[in-house]
Amino acid sequence: MHLLDSDTLTHWYAGHARVLQRFQETPRDEVGTTIISKIELLQGRFDFLMKASTNEELLRAQEWLSRTEELLSQIPVVLLGAAAVAEFQRLRHTKGPRKLRRADMLIASIVLAVKATLVTRNTRHFKVVPGLKLVNWLD
Repeated sequence: MHLLDSDTLTHWYAGHARVLQRFQETPRDEVGTTIISKIELLQGRFDFLMKASTNEELLRAQEWLSRTEELLSQIPVVLLGAAAVAEFQRLRHTKGPRKLRRADMLIASIVLAVKATLVTRNTRHFKVVPGLKLVNWLD
């Protein structure tokens, strides 16, 4: 399975040609995301909506939120389970991954637990996680 990181979800949302092509080339049941990436994406949309100061910004923020929710409904979201929590605890005590921010460590934990591949533009960032399979759909 290929789990899309927040940056790849954002490019998919924006209609990036290469990401759309890779998405279409990959069997639909082989593409998903993590609950952490979903939270990050929606949190950005909620923040934009709550901070909008003009009528146009409010309407645009609502449109973006609705469109993002629709996009996310097209793919499965992998939740934190016992195996991911165990991976998270292991990574917290591993030298390289300790440098990751908490959300990224949680994403890596979920990806490792379900033996998936993380689709991210930030491959260099995640290389500190031993055994994590990475791919960049923007290449």
